[in-house]
Amino acid sequence: MIYLDNAATSVMRPQCVVDAVCQALTSLGNPGRGATSESLDAGRVVWECREKVATLLGCSRADHVCFAANATAALNAAIHGLVRPGARVVTTVTEHNSVLRPLNRLAQNAGVSVRHAGVDARGVLDYDDLRRLCAGGADGVICSHASNVTGNVADLGLVSAIAHEAGALLVVDASQSAGCVPIDMASMGLDVVCFTGHKGLMGPQGTGGLAAREGVDVRPWAEGGSGVKSFSPHQPEEWPTRLEAGTLNAHGLAGLSAALDYLRRIGGPSAVGEKERDIAASFAEAVRGLPGITLYGDLGQPGRTGIVSLNVADLDSSEVSAILSQDFGIQTRPGAHCAPLIHRALGTERRGMVRFSFGWFNTPADVTAATQALTEIAES
Repeated sequence: MIYLDNAATSVMRPQCVVDAVCQALTSLGNPGRGATSESLDAGRVVWECREKVATLLGCSRADHVCFAANATAALNAAIHGLVRPGARVVTTVTEHNSVLRPLNRLAQNAGVSVRHAGVDARGVLDYDDLRRLCAGGADGVICSHASNVTGNVADLGLVSAIAHEAGALLVVDASQSAGCVPIDMASMGLDVVCFTGHKGLMGPQGTGGLAAREGVDVRPWAEGGSGVKSFSPHQPEEWPTRLEAGTLNAHGLAGLSAALDYLRRIGGPSAVGEKERDIAASFAEAVRGLPGITLYGDLGQPGRTGIVSLNVADLDSSEVSAILSQDFGIQTRPGAHCAPLIHRALGTERRGMVRFSFGWFNTPADVTAATQALTEIAES
């Protein structure tokens, strides 16, 4: 098997992540619940992971890193915790359904105005359109850092400037960028960054969360057990407890903590991103001239992620992906990738795209095999 679906999840993880999860499963208790050694050990593991995430994202307060099951849960917490009834929100057509669907519900049920900035022919965010939509003022701007369809990366510094000029808070979906594109909340001017642990960070599934700038008031969305202030009728207001109702996935966070250590040892997001871009670029260049191949995205964009999405002649993307898997053992992702608006913008809503997403553990040999397979499909 050659695994080229890293934008969905990192199947090939560092061994230290596997070891950390296995050890945690037999040793860690429930963090923040009691004073047993198992509970205290779990609390230490969770706090150390918070500190590492804060360092990775340039968040000044480790206690403002709040863990969740994934980026979807974190985005829901951020959106529902920040967007008030009747608010004006500007987002983009590059967004994942983790952003679009919560906003659609708020538009339907809470009178929230939602407008979507467009893209150019290569799927690059139209910053002039974003500025135009924000010109009359906005309460929130929600923007994906990197598209899970094209691999294009947004200029967060520019997006931040546009958002703040309009009086809006900026929420960033870093699902595709955390771990492979450098992020610094302070220098980029980011208010909230939502992330997941199982993609570029190479951690376990069931891990993720958000980091909030000091002074940003994300109201509790889910409420429940907190381990403290049990007689209070409401969720405690203190960070990070306000956004962490219920038992945390300490076992998964032990793995994520180990993944963050590994990421630091190999050179951090800059090193990972450079390798993934180089591999993706070599693949794109190799298949560019094949008959019937259509490539999507700005493949020459500096700092983009390791995604190459394409179509072959008039074949449906699911058919191409199935052939790659069944006949060649190459795993890709076809379809709409839970991002319908970018497919509509690029004219691929009917057949989708075949997404090749390269990760840290992929090799030039994987590129050669994928190129040969695609050549056979295209020529036949």
